[in-house]
Amino acid sequence: MAKPTLAQIFGANATQDAATLTIHKADLPRLTASASNTAESLLTGILLLVQLQLLKSNFDTNLEQSIYIESGFPAFTFRGNNNASYRVDSLTISLAKPDTSAIIDPDDY
Repeated sequence: MAKPTLAQIFGANATQDAATLTIHKADLPRLTASASNTAESLLTGILLLVQLQLLKSNFDTNLEQSIYIESGFPAFTFRGNNNASYRVDSLTISLAKPDTSAIIDPDDY
């Protein structure tokens, strides 16, 4: 099998050139696209999008896939002066490569 494509990972409208990566907000699951989306909402949308393709089951069968994302179990924490209850959802991103260095280098994936 081949490495996942740009469109598979970042949506059908994703493009890149030597200087930019363009991801259409409309391709991000559950995001209400606006001119004022927060950086955190955009990152969350990107993570949810890539999680659709970068499944552990795909990783197990496709030796060309180097990354997989798994959902964790929800937890709760208390924050602020009034100890407001917050739900904490986790995603685990795993990056696999031959053991040649101890740093994460994007060029290795």
